Amino acid sequence: MLLTLQKFCGLLTLLLAVLYLYQVFYVVISVLMRKRPAYGPAVRQHRFAAIVCARNEEQVIGEVIDCLRGQNYPAHLLDVYVVADNCTDSTAAVAVRHGARVYERFDTVKVGKGWAMDWLFRRLEAEGLAEDYAGYLIFDADNLVDRNFVAEMNAVFDTGKYDAITCYRNSKNYASNWISAGYSLWFIREARFLNFPRMQLGTGCAVSGTGYLISSRVIREEGGWPFHLLTEDIEFSVDCAVKGRKIGYCDKAVIYDEQPTGFGQSWRQRMRWSKGIYQVAGKYWWPLLKGCFTQKGGRFACFDMLMTVAPGMLLSLAIFGFQIFIIFSGLTQPLAVSARVFSQTLQFLWQNAFSFYISLLLYGGLTLISEWKQIAAPTWRKGTLLILFPLFMLTYIPISLAALFCRVEWKPIRHHSAAALQERGVGYPRPQPVAERAERSAWGKETRKP
Repeated sequence: MLLTLQKFCGLLTLLLAVLYLYQVFYVVISVLMRKRPAYGPAVRQHRFAAIVCARNEEQVIGEVIDCLRGQNYPAHLLDVYVVADNCTDSTAAVAVRHGARVYERFDTVKVGKGWAMDWLFRRLEAEGLAEDYAGYLIFDADNLVDRNFVAEMNAVFDTGKYDAITCYRNSKNYASNWISAGYSLWFIREARFLNFPRMQLGTGCAVSGTGYLISSRVIREEGGWPFHLLTEDIEFSVDCAVKGRKIGYCDKAVIYDEQPTGFGQSWRQRMRWSKGIYQVAGKYWWPLLKGCFTQKGGRFACFDMLMTVAPGMLLSLAIFGFQIFIIFSGLTQPLAVSARVFSQTLQFLWQNAFSFYISLLLYGGLTLISEWKQIAAPTWRKGTLLILFPLFMLTYIPISLAALFCRVEWKPIRHHSAAALQERGVGYPRPQPVAERAERSAWGKETRKP
């Protein structure tokens, strides 16, 4: 009986491997087809609104605004909006000083980025400003934005094929420690080995928190931003797959994101992500499963998103727990049976643990080698932090379990200025300073309150 149960665990493991095998194909596509999808130059330069939702971000908000106002894109076609969301510091004042149009929002019930975005979209619609924009660029307050970001996103947007477009998400503090490096490798992997092959194959991509463009048509059709789960970006990506909307990817558009360096902060953030993925899975599993068979032209996108939100980590943990149960159950059997079960189960657990570590090490190593020039860190530091990458991913196990039972709320992440990071020896490509700031000072100098 115990040996039968053990074989059942093996079959479940094989099933999981088969379901996620397509991502291995993604890696092959990324390695063999490095040529970028053809698009541009754009026939038309569209007008966009760049939106930054910020809560107590006075240290960094000016830098992202300067990056956006210093774009290689006509200044009159890019307006910068900041939602100072429940701020108790000088975020609003700093944003105004750097030339953004600032709206202050105070709501302690509807808390989080999704609610802030929805509030601003509705305000722009009510004030008759929404019709001015072809799309909205979404950023976080800690981002540094490549000087050509908007121009490159516009080139993809101008093809008219996409309802939203995501970018290449790099890091400005990769070398800080094993936590920031773990985040950074995972996001770079997402860009290079998920969204890049999706774009090559013509299927839908997924947005990732920040650095993405949404067509104003989508906002009009939705009546705002109705995505309020803890991971509103994943919810939006899944909703697009279910409704047949297409998300594109622009790997020439680059942002530099600041990653957490403290484990406590990282734990809280990834708890929110894990809980948010469970929420999305609970809300959308049936529409996604149905879309795998009925969504014309989007069946694979629905399957891809279903696998993205499926609790694969929990299933793996269930298999692991089942094996532990088999070990203890085997102790009640005759000595010969008990010894055999114990030996085979330990071998199964060891092989899976070793495979887990090696596969993540190889995945991280392939990402590192593929994007070597894009990662700002000394050579020795890159190698050292790579060895610790599987350990970073291993910490998702207790996080995934805790997220099942703990109540999780959105909480702001504390960020540091880019200048402070540079002083600590953290390298990243700094954007060029904004030119002719005085000539553009007419941009929204008022702070608007509800």
